[in-house]
Amino acid sequence: MARSQERPGRRAAAALAALKSSAAAVLAAALAALPAAPAAASPDSGGGEGDTLTIAVSQPVDSLSPFLAQRLISTTIHRLAYDYLTNYDPETNETIPALAESWETTDEGRTWTFTIRDDVEWSDGRPLTAEDIAWTYTTMMEDEGAATANGNFVANFESATAVNDTTLRIELAEPQATMLALDIPIVPKHVWEDVEDFGAFNNDEDFPIVGSGPFVITDHRANQSITLEANDDYWREPPKFDRLVFRYMPEKDAQVEALRAGEVSFIAELTPAQADALRETENIAVNEATGKRFQAFTINPGARTQDGEEFGDGHPALTDRVLRQAIMRAIDKDEIVESVYGGYAEPAGGYIPARYENYHWEPDPDQALSFDVDAANEMLDDAGYETGDDGVRVSPDGDRLELRLHVHNDRPDYVAMGRLIDERLADIGIEIDNQTVDPGVLSDALYNGTYDLIFTGWSVNPDPDYVLGIHTCDALPVERGTMRTDAYFCDEEYDRLYEQQLANYDDPEGRAEQVRQMQEILYEEAVVNVLTYADTLEAYRTDQISDIQVQPDPGGNIWGQDGHWAWTSATPAQTQAASGPSVPAWALAGAGVLALVAVVGGVVLLRRRSATAEDRE
Repeated sequence: MARSQERPGRRAAAALAALKSSAAAVLAAALAALPAAPAAASPDSGGGEGDTLTIAVSQPVDSLSPFLAQRLISTTIHRLAYDYLTNYDPETNETIPALAESWETTDEGRTWTFTIRDDVEWSDGRPLTAEDIAWTYTTMMEDEGAATANGNFVANFESATAVNDTTLRIELAEPQATMLALDIPIVPKHVWEDVEDFGAFNNDEDFPIVGSGPFVITDHRANQSITLEANDDYWREPPKFDRLVFRYMPEKDAQVEALRAGEVSFIAELTPAQADALRETENIAVNEATGKRFQAFTINPGARTQDGEEFGDGHPALTDRVLRQAIMRAIDKDEIVESVYGGYAEPAGGYIPARYENYHWEPDPDQALSFDVDAANEMLDDAGYETGDDGVRVSPDGDRLELRLHVHNDRPDYVAMGRLIDERLADIGIEIDNQTVDPGVLSDALYNGTYDLIFTGWSVNPDPDYVLGIHTCDALPVERGTMRTDAYFCDEEYDRLYEQQLANYDDPEGRAEQVRQMQEILYEEAVVNVLTYADTLEAYRTDQISDIQVQPDPGGNIWGQDGHWAWTSATPAQTQAASGPSVPAWALAGAGVLALVAVVGGVVLLRRRSATAEDRE
């Protein structure tokens, strides 16, 4: 069971000196009680001091091109720098207007007409119109490179047309359930139309990068940092921090020490031990949220392109579903929850985390690949996997079961899980070559098909279409290195259900049932193997950030939101101090000045912003 949510806040106390009889003495005492304001920080100096908020990240960006970026760090930055057609409410995760103010559908769901806001400008001052949106979608429809990251969203589009500056019309081949969840950053046509190769252009040549979001990307130092400046002309409420710096720090322990020292303002993906220790640290709040991300590993069933060309060197025995299922039966998910996550996780069943109740699936007891070493060994015995003199099994074709396991070296939880899997698979006669490597090395192995077992994990959006789409046959690589998948999975029944759920725009429960059936196929084929839904554990400095929005609210996460709410709502601590409770006016009579003194004590809890939906927009 996941532990209950606990969000300790800042312990702040300020003693107000005894008031003197003279007004001047009163003012001096009041000012003395105020906390000292931090000095302003440069973009690279870290912390949340002054107008800069620094976020430690362990993952380097894969691309600053919205057409190519797939890593969480990259898509997070794009949610800050670009607008989308619609967005997700920070409290409920339900669809809300963004660039599209309203919409209607006709022709039994095949035609969608969106009314586009008329008050949005690109950061270079040019107006954003329906033409920019139509051009973004059309480019993805017509260019394979531009479709790399998000092509599944437009694969069913017949056309995207700007009727006029404020009207966008999209014609579909078939009805599509994701039309209010098109998680595609809209790019400026006047900047991007001159790009010659969308599959190669990384959007990191000219700064500042033109966008329409609440922040503007102004600097990128590879494997060091990314800097964004607030867009004061943003059509929603502008950010409260002037600058965001994402600082690349691959070692999690180093991030923790930087947070303790005030060199960074926020860190995510804490281990349970780190979170528990930080709970006891002054000026640091820990946020615990139900996980929207799953932790998994995929098994190489044979890397191949869409036209059937095989490549890579995956172990040939892994094409056998019996072996893949036996591997799963040898792994104790409850052990992982307790020993790796200290109880801050749930053992996983289906592909969609339990946080999304409508789409979540669990296997029936009679079909569950539950932890049972004896059953796993019996499966392998019956399938002809004989045990050699060294205790390692050999496949019916004579191939010794020594399997490579690729693990991210920047994820302590994955490293710990890798060790456990190594130990548990030895119990069924499988020898593991544990290759704990840099994420770049791991990615190369995935794209080249030169792995056997490989760790993965995805953050799931409120609409699950994207993570389901990466396991369709269309997600296989057209040629090596162009894949959208992480498993080389291809199944006709899965694809049929995928198309059905995508077209089911007017029957939410029917669509949810189809999504659950897809998860059942993934589970039984045991190529994509979900282990846990880990709670989100993250921390921030309350003397640098006084207030920040979680999603959903209450109980939600800060990092990896579906939207920009955390970083646009984040309030510098000195701003709150400057507008906090005041010393009674009578106490300052005669001084001609009002001194603001914070006299609160105890715990200040993480608060959500009390604003209406219109205020947030």
